[in-house]
Amino acid sequence: MPCVGGVVVHDGRLLLVRRGQEPGRGLWSVPGGRLEPGETVAEGCAREVLEETGLRVVPGALVGTVERAAPDDSTYVIDDLDCAVARGVELGHDGLPLLAAGDDADDAAWASYDDLATLPLVPLLLETLDGWGVLQRLAGS
Repeated sequence: MPCVGGVVVHDGRLLLVRRGQEPGRGLWSVPGGRLEPGETVAEGCAREVLEETGLRVVPGALVGTVERAAPDDSTYVIDDLDCAVARGVELGHDGLPLLAAGDDADDAAWASYDDLATLPLVPLLLETLDGWGVLQRLAGS
């Protein structure tokens, strides 16, 4: 089942959503979901990030691909794209783009490198992000 995810790093923070649906309900992950028919990976990524966080992004290069078991015994094949925050988004008092959780997400947040150690994350997220060099980008900010 083709899926997409958005890896958004902004000012040393990673965009995360708390999943409102299975798999991983109540756990934090990067925003994403299933591709719709006829949609490109970039289009699906931008749509999913917007639906789950209210944030407009510009998808870029492929960060990596993972396979995860789906509840119906199929497999999700998830292409995760590096995304930049689109120009003109509204910023909060902390200088970070404002978020509004929606669709399949119960919450959305900007997480620091240190925050990742305290949040209940979906299985293998930390290891995957580390393998892709995303954690080094956070730690170096």
